[in-house]
Amino acid sequence: MSQSLEVSSVDSPRTRPLKRITKIFYGSGDFGRASFNTLRQIFYAIFLTDVVGIDPRLASIAALAGIVWDAINDPLVGAISDNVRTRWGRRRPFLILFSIPFALAFILLWWAPPWHSQGLLLLHVTLAYMVSDTIQTLVTVPYLALTPELAEDYDDRTSLTSFRMFFNLVASMVAAVAAPSIVDASVKAGHTLQQGYITVAAIFGGIAVIPFFLIFFTVKERPISNEVQEETLTFKQTLQLLWANTPFRSATGIYVLNWISADVVSLMIPYYLLYWISQGDFLAKINIFGQKVATESVVLGVLMLTATLTVPFWNHIAHRFGKRSAYISGMAMWVIVQISIFFVYPGSYGLMIGLIVLAGIGISNAHILPESIFPDVIDWDELRTNHRREGMYYGAINFIRKLSSALAIFISLQVLGWFGYQSPPEGAVIFTQSPQTLTVIRLLTGPLVAVFLVAAILFAWNYPLNREKQARIRRLLQKRQKQPQTAAVLLHKEI
Repeated sequence: MSQSLEVSSVDSPRTRPLKRITKIFYGSGDFGRASFNTLRQIFYAIFLTDVVGIDPRLASIAALAGIVWDAINDPLVGAISDNVRTRWGRRRPFLILFSIPFALAFILLWWAPPWHSQGLLLLHVTLAYMVSDTIQTLVTVPYLALTPELAEDYDDRTSLTSFRMFFNLVASMVAAVAAPSIVDASVKAGHTLQQGYITVAAIFGGIAVIPFFLIFFTVKERPISNEVQEETLTFKQTLQLLWANTPFRSATGIYVLNWISADVVSLMIPYYLLYWISQGDFLAKINIFGQKVATESVVLGVLMLTATLTVPFWNHIAHRFGKRSAYISGMAMWVIVQISIFFVYPGSYGLMIGLIVLAGIGISNAHILPESIFPDVIDWDELRTNHRREGMYYGAINFIRKLSSALAIFISLQVLGWFGYQSPPEGAVIFTQSPQTLTVIRLLTGPLVAVFLVAAILFAWNYPLNREKQARIRRLLQKRQKQPQTAAVLLHKEI
């Protein structure tokens, strides 16, 4: 039996729009989170295989082991933050308490121990991954759970998410461009690759702390009214509540496939650029206005700059045509780009940059729209259950996000290991992979991602909530706050 709610055909409830300064301060919190994720998504795999020296298949197992731990701590942190009551609110205390440990744990990820045993390296990477992810959860889940508490309106939520994703994309661009340059400068100064990566982690770790302090002191949480504080849910109860939310199931399918696609592309681009486009030349550079710049910095910079600049475009399209239509159109374009990447010849830097511009437009879409639908899903759950569980939902979303990242790492590194990927010797200037390995690198970077994107489009096609339905849900929620006894949950009309 399909669960749904009867809703009247009323206009969107009028709520006071968020101030722009609130959106800016809140959005800035994603700078640290996004820079960490970008560095890990793009550079961590090649750091593990080429600097730490761990077998790619073992590295993928470490990432998967971390996800098993996340299955426990993500929902737990979400439930705890839902039930915390302090004078500063439910979410903000987490930001002030764990932002500095968040930065320190990230630096730990980029330490290459002086061991040669693959077993010890596997143990180190697994533990570092688990510690970093646990502390990231303690910051990320409460931070994300603020979104539906700050913005109640359908379009206001898209706007707030757009501000957050603007900082997300700026951080991604800065991290993607700066990291190779910092590592390159460190090596030229006589330091090791390891020291270069640690320097990158320390710089971005220090920057990441600042926005969370700003949010704590400037952003105010919405008071919780007409709600009974709940006991912490068990893991089984959490899964049952999540599964009962039909829109959440569709949104989860979109989210997983969306981020597996983005993560596989991010992870494989360094391999693709180095071993296919540059044919194994570690010193390959692109001439930009008379300056020779590292290939990775140029390509990733163009990708992230395009994604950042097109955020307002997708915000406008979503406002005009709805989130679902905007998402499907963006993903359809990105599918074409991913298929085309397979056919690029080595040394075709101009063609590659042209495709990267188009990919950046699609990635901008992928960053904004899947994120903006979850507050609507939470409203649907509140109307059904009379409880707001932002923490539970964003705990689940944070877990799903990390699951997609771990699956991307696991799939990519396992396949590379199966098809004979070899780590370059220390100090190598040119190192090539076998034709078989190169073909696999091209397939992983391009067509495989296209398959995931097509599947995401199918889930989006069946996503049940639109602007009109969300507006009616908000109207009923406001009515229930004023007249709790008159708001009934009905099950006979599909929403």
